[in-house]
Amino acid sequence: MPGGIRIRKETRNAWWAALGSNVVTQGEEFWIGRIRRTLAGQATGSVLVWVAGAAGTGKSRLLRRLAELPEAAGAALSWRCESPPPPPAATPATPAPEAGTDTATGPATPTGPATAIGPATGSGSATGPGLATGPDADARTGSATLTGTATGPATLTGSATGPALATGPATATGSATGPGTATGPATPTGPGLVTAPAPAPAPAPAPAGSVISPAAEPARPALILVDDVHAAAPDTLARIRDLVEHARPHTALVLAYRPEDLPHPGLPLGTPPPRYPDDLMVLRHPLRPWPPEQVARAAGEALGTRCTPQAAARLHERSGGVAQVVADLLAVLRERAQGRCTAADVDAAGVPVRLAELMLHRTSALPAPARRVVWAAAVLDEPAPGADLLAVAGLPPGHTEPLIAALARAAVVEEAEHRYTLPVPLAAPAVLETVPAPLRQDLHARAAALLRRRQPVPWAALARHHRAAGQVRAWLRAVERAAGRAAAEGRHQQAITLLEDTLASPLVPRHARARLAPVLAASAVLALRSDQTVEVLTQIVRDDELPPAVRGQVRLDLGLLLCNQVGMGPKGWAELERSAQELRERRPELAARAMSALAMPYWPGNSLDTHLAWMRAAEEASADSGDEVVQTAVAANRAGLALSYGNPEGWRLLAALPVDSPDARCRRHVARGLCNAADSSMWLGFYDRTRELLAKGLELSARSGAPYTERTAQGTRLLLQWATGQWEGLGERCEEFVRETADMPVVSADARTVLGLLHLARGGWGPAASWLSGKDAPHADHAAAPLGATLAGALIRLALARQDLDRAAAHARTAWAAVTAKGVFVWAAELAPWAVEALARAGDAAAARALVDTYARGLQGLQAPSAEAALTWARAALAETSGDPAVAVALYRRAGRAYAALPRPYARALVAEGAGRCALAASEAPGSATPREDASCEGSSREDTMYGTADGGAHDASPGEGACAGAGPGGFREQGLAELSFAAGQFSDLGAVWDAARVRALSRTHRPERRRPGRPSYRDQLSPREREVAELAGNGLTNREIAATLHLSPRTVEQHVARAMRKLGTARRQDLAPARPFAAFPTAPAPLPAAPADRTGSTETAGQD
Repeated sequence: MPGGIRIRKETRNAWWAALGSNVVTQGEEFWIGRIRRTLAGQATGSVLVWVAGAAGTGKSRLLRRLAELPEAAGAALSWRCESPPPPPAATPATPAPEAGTDTATGPATPTGPATAIGPATGSGSATGPGLATGPDADARTGSATLTGTATGPATLTGSATGPALATGPATATGSATGPGTATGPATPTGPGLVTAPAPAPAPAPAPAGSVISPAAEPARPALILVDDVHAAAPDTLARIRDLVEHARPHTALVLAYRPEDLPHPGLPLGTPPPRYPDDLMVLRHPLRPWPPEQVARAAGEALGTRCTPQAAARLHERSGGVAQVVADLLAVLRERAQGRCTAADVDAAGVPVRLAELMLHRTSALPAPARRVVWAAAVLDEPAPGADLLAVAGLPPGHTEPLIAALARAAVVEEAEHRYTLPVPLAAPAVLETVPAPLRQDLHARAAALLRRRQPVPWAALARHHRAAGQVRAWLRAVERAAGRAAAEGRHQQAITLLEDTLASPLVPRHARARLAPVLAASAVLALRSDQTVEVLTQIVRDDELPPAVRGQVRLDLGLLLCNQVGMGPKGWAELERSAQELRERRPELAARAMSALAMPYWPGNSLDTHLAWMRAAEEASADSGDEVVQTAVAANRAGLALSYGNPEGWRLLAALPVDSPDARCRRHVARGLCNAADSSMWLGFYDRTRELLAKGLELSARSGAPYTERTAQGTRLLLQWATGQWEGLGERCEEFVRETADMPVVSADARTVLGLLHLARGGWGPAASWLSGKDAPHADHAAAPLGATLAGALIRLALARQDLDRAAAHARTAWAAVTAKGVFVWAAELAPWAVEALARAGDAAAARALVDTYARGLQGLQAPSAEAALTWARAALAETSGDPAVAVALYRRAGRAYAALPRPYARALVAEGAGRCALAASEAPGSATPREDASCEGSSREDTMYGTADGGAHDASPGEGACAGAGPGGFREQGLAELSFAAGQFSDLGAVWDAARVRALSRTHRPERRRPGRPSYRDQLSPREREVAELAGNGLTNREIAATLHLSPRTVEQHVARAMRKLGTARRQDLAPARPFAAFPTAPAPLPAAPADRTGSTETAGQD
């Protein structure tokens, strides 16, 4: 922002933190800059800014921010005007104030700018706020007498015979009436700051009629902030007028007021308008309600990640963007909302007391006809023409005096041209609570009669008015019409909200439930789920008196909802099975839908053979139905099923789907099929096809009104970006996705998994475990099968990193049993290599070998590039853990070429690390100096026969590709170091801090860094090793875990951490990790050898987006 015009946030209390948004609007930027230049002596003349804002729009907040400007230090005075209260009884300690009082804006403080803090009242005929600065002010301009306290409320009294803005010291005397106050002469320590050393009698009031006179010498810069000018007493208005008309050079005045409360509209100082000096710049700044993005920012600052986008949108909708209302609601939400804050939580927060009392005060002051206009505005709850307000109020047409009266008191406002509403939408319930019930019913009945005449009829609003008027039949008819229209137009969430509320009412008869429940169920499947939807549908399917066909139809959608959105696969599966049985004879088209859903293999607990059997039944039922929409739905699932387990036939089935069908329902099923196919192709490793399918599926989903399908596709895109190494900003995108889909655990599971994987690569083992297995993490019993295998692989790797071999092996056995039971082995690509390593390192080599054999057989005849690469990696891990590093080198390199072709840069780097590690191990084995003498260099494929059965070998070795392939003249050692160099560079490019540090440490153990004689001096900069340790410590690793990663002793790590904390000036380990995107990572301290010459190119990430 130019000129640094950014005001520091105020965070003094809970609700003010909610108002901490510190972005200055464009209008503010201009005049605040002018004020700063004036106070800095960089601008000639003076400046006056009128700040106009309705109640609660943030005027006082803005003035407090101005008082904190650096240029205002020692130059600011603030006070708030109030109408004169009744004079208190005079006592010797507290003389009665004269008519005309001002209340300052907060408690006086012993240091800092002079924001008079209150309540502190000033009386007498003083002609200004009493700001005194500079030497010898009394001699030049007279005296200003103040009474004050540095610690509590104080009564300010006194007189001034010169201008209120004096340039000399001011003497403070008088009495203080609050705790911690003193009475007597006091000397200010700055503008408006007083100390009271000894008691003294209060000063006599200034002579009546004293006026401001210009100072004999130029004044020092001053900032005068006056709040609530609309409430000023007459003598205070006269003082402010004098300040304005005699504004001194280098003076900035900011005067705030409520336009709706001015006695003379548009004239804050009344009539006549002030005579502004020629050198005074006069500006007017109207405060507007906050836009949605500023409300969302305030909500984020107050609630953190608990605030969902839906809650922020609802907060803006109900508050109207009025700053004080936003703050009051956020204060309640901070205390009440447990976990996530939703739109329902915002509604439950109720009407803030300030808002309710303000509206009731304004309404009660109106004559009876005008009150009825306000009631009508509350009933309609939307901007409406004046004629509509009069009609709902029951007033004669053209009788506008009541409307004018309500506008004059700001009980209603003009929202748009000739359309009127309440100042804040949330005020409606507070207003209506005070209306007697019979009158309220009459108002709603007249509103319903009004809306029935509109074209098109606003059925949802009409339903609300019929219900409030007690017209049950008309209410249900309107609900049915509104929900049907919303569902037909793709506004499923609106239909759900309306139907949930309706079906939860005991007033709805059974026959009406039978009509409305299927509409709710169908909309719930297509839209974004709600807990209340599940509860309502569950109650409906338990109603034995419903017709079986209706109950089966609702049960179908309930099962889909439980499986697809809620994450309760077993329960959803049971409901779908019952639905298929209930509907097979009565509604074969719906039975086919249930059966085709049961054919999808993503959920755990059933084998691929079971899913294939359900698909055959679904095809038969859809053929019997003759329904084109159902046949399209089944065809989409048939293509998805084939692709899910790597059957090449799936691509042909996918191409046959009617993408351009004129029926929107068919297009929705095609969109779902395309997005499911994108997910399947991502797990298979066909990444270019995945991108194409996502683009088509997302476009068709948006066009056909399928928000749930859109969300699933967006989750797939995050997984794709993880796999293909597009990690820059990926963590932030995943966190945003989790916030947006927090109430849909199945959909958010993709993003949660990616976040866990990212944190694991960075060394954030604690956050990784939380994302992968914490309270809100996807559970293996409910997660989609491919995601469950990926989660298991990550948890195995985490246990291996922590040297917890028993836990790693237990995870491996459980996860592999689930894969075997499902029978879809292409989904084990992220699991198999880690499971083999865990089992072998835990001493169960036989189980590891059996796993590889089963995996190889399970992939025969299928197209799954990612799984094929993982099989080779698993064989390499088995060879390495079996003590055959030379064979492992060849297998790791072969896996590397496969991952490079996909491309999978992170997996490519991991197998390069394995190749380097095994090459170094082979170099230390007997006879390694002459590797070509090894029998395995003769072109045999014994790595396939020894580390995977030959009949199940999806990777037969090519001639000449034995264990010694690529072991050039330098031998295994140089080749190993080159592989490690490549891996470290790849990890660094991705931002995989932990992986890069581990690989560099291994490389250093075999090729120590060359140093110049003597110890290098880094002074206050981190050394390369300190930087490496600091990164890992900041990401949450313990000293022992860092030591294991970097091959150091825990004591050495402890010393590195201590030095890093000292150099960076922090006392917390977590501050050692700088805030940076996942892809940003310091480069290696020293270059390592080039990558091996036999790799498939030197840029394995080529082809990425």
